[in-house]
Amino acid sequence: MAGVRDLYEILGVPRDATQDEIKRAYRRLARELHPDVSNDPSTEERFKEVTAAYEILSDPDKRRQYDRYGQGGADVFPFGDIGDLFEAFFGTGTFGRRRPARRSRTRRGEDVFASVSLTFAEAAFGVHREVEVELLETCDRCSGLGAEPGTGPTRCRTCGGTGQIQDVRRSIFGTVMTAQTCPVCGGVGEEIVERCASCRGEGRLRVSRPIPVEIPAGVSDGMDLRVPGAGNAGTGGGPPGDLYLSITVEPSPVFERRGDDLAAVLEVSMVQAALGAELEVETLDGTERVRLEPGTQSGAVIQLRGKGMPHLDRRGRGDLLLTVHVRTPTDLRREERQLLERMAELRGEPVGKHAVARGTMRRPSRRER
Repeated sequence: MAGVRDLYEILGVPRDATQDEIKRAYRRLARELHPDVSNDPSTEERFKEVTAAYEILSDPDKRRQYDRYGQGGADVFPFGDIGDLFEAFFGTGTFGRRRPARRSRTRRGEDVFASVSLTFAEAAFGVHREVEVELLETCDRCSGLGAEPGTGPTRCRTCGGTGQIQDVRRSIFGTVMTAQTCPVCGGVGEEIVERCASCRGEGRLRVSRPIPVEIPAGVSDGMDLRVPGAGNAGTGGGPPGDLYLSITVEPSPVFERRGDDLAAVLEVSMVQAALGAELEVETLDGTERVRLEPGTQSGAVIQLRGKGMPHLDRRGRGDLLLTVHVRTPTDLRREERQLLERMAELRGEPVGKHAVARGTMRRPSRRER
């Protein structure tokens, strides 16, 4: 291959030329050789050489690198043209722009999103579900290639396999190259001439399919559950995407969830609160016995450890918190009323609509707020 001319020789300046001298030399040559000024077709290649030489010598770092390796003159570097020299030194194309890399046909599949509704018990203990999902699967006919069986992708005829379409614009101050993704091949450098009759060249087909999902114990309303590899199939042999399930949990008629703890109100009679009792209450695990101590006040909290929601992805459970609410009877029979009046008399507590008693007041506790 022929050697490249010395860059200083191309611009017509000595090796010790200043940056201003290099700039002036380039502008003078550009005005003479620019295709819009000169009618001689042979000056176009000369203009390219001058522009590429200026791109290197006008940059102090690139100039130092060229001076270090290029002092032997034109025959030291066996490059085909000035563009090859430019790329050898700086990894760029002829006009100082990176040569575009083709896009890979191999791509990961897109993520898919769906929703699933659970009962409160299913959220508490986990459940196996078949979730109907619409997604893209690899075409069986073409095995995801997008081409008819027996054929395959070929080099794109529009971009020549580079994946990009380049446009060169010239001005008196230099040459500017712009590039855009090839509209035919999408940047991969290959096109499918005979498209698969099943997927029409896409390599994937849209299907609706039940996806088996194991929903763990302890999930909560509004949570997103990730199912790896259950999304759309990848292209060109790429991995599939993921499935994300948005969890909706039906509210419980009894329990209120507070993190992993559960809260409920325990209704007791005035007599039970005063004298104490052993009560059966419903929990997530079935019936549980609770001891109500004599003199229990309304608002007291009974804690049942380990009877709440399971901790997600770890061992253990939250607690069940029962807030006592003492019911005041409103439908007293005659005998019951007489007994209460007798008790009030014994305790020295005035009762009835004509009785006047001094009420006791205090600041609300934190639990009562």
